[in-house]
Amino acid sequence: MMIIAETPRLLLRELTVADAPFIFELVNEPAWIEFIGDKGVRTIADAENYIINGPHKSYATNGFGLWLVQLKEQNSPIGMCGLIKRDALKHVDIGFAFLAVHNGQGYGYEAATAVLDHARNKIGLKHILAITNQHNVRSIRLLEKLGLKYERLITMPGDAKPIRLMGASLQPAT
Repeated sequence: MMIIAETPRLLLRELTVADAPFIFELVNEPAWIEFIGDKGVRTIADAENYIINGPHKSYATNGFGLWLVQLKEQNSPIGMCGLIKRDALKHVDIGFAFLAVHNGQGYGYEAATAVLDHARNKIGLKHILAITNQHNVRSIRLLEKLGLKYERLITMPGDAKPIRLMGASLQPAT
C-alpha cells in the first residue's frame, strides 16, 4: 500500500480492493450520483472492479490516479482525491469526492493541496485542469480556493450536458 501524501490530519494512499466497501458507499452517495454520475456500482464486486479498472489501471499506466483519503487518527476513509488523465482533456485534472458527513471541515482543501503539491513536485506537472458540474457550488468554490480559474464550458464525450472546465498553472514552490 503506497502512501502518496500526508497532511496534519490526513493520509492519502493508493486504493486497494480491500477498500471496495468504502468505494461502494462513496459512489452511491446522492451528491456523487448528482454531480459525478451513476457509475453502476451495485455490489461490492462492482466496487472491486471499479478500483481495478479505474485507479489501479491509472496507477499502472500514468503513475498516478485517484487516491484514498483517510483520517490519520481514526484510520478511517473519508473520500478520494487525485489526478486523472482523460483522453478528452489536454492536461491532467484533479478530482475529489468525500462522504457528505465530512463536508465543510476543510478536508477537501487539505487533500487537494497535498495532491497539487505532489503533481508539481513529484510528477512535474506544469498545468492542472478540473471539470465540474455547473451546479456543484461546493466543488467550484474549492477549485477557486485552490487557484483554478474558470476557462470555458465543455461537453465531454458521451455526456449530454456541458460542464465547467477550470485550470491553473502549477508554478514550482519557491
